[in-house]
Amino acid sequence: MRKVMTDAELRVWNELRAHRLMGLGFRRQLPIAGYIVDFACPAEKLIVEVDGSQHGKEHDQIYDQVRTRRLEVDGWTVLRFWNDDILRDIDNVCMHILIVLGKDKA
Repeated sequence: MRKVMTDAELRVWNELRAHRLMGLGFRRQLPIAGYIVDFACPAEKLIVEVDGSQHGKEHDQIYDQVRTRRLEVDGWTVLRFWNDDILRDIDNVCMHILIVLGKDKA
């Protein structure tokens, strides 16, 4: 587990921590099914992964697909966001999370 977050991870965590996003409880660096996920909302079985450029390599994409399938077998929904998308438009990232959870309407 890493103590130092990337800029994109920090940006996401600032939106998710302390129930800031519609009261949802997220945890950081949570171990699930033998993996450590970036952020997870256990109550909703939602995982948010923050991907940098290394995830664009074929080998890493295959690993991510296997990992995602494994997590989905346990009933988790996995959302992946690129660093650039987070840094450029965190509001849309948060809205996408809420839409997936069906919480986009107050």
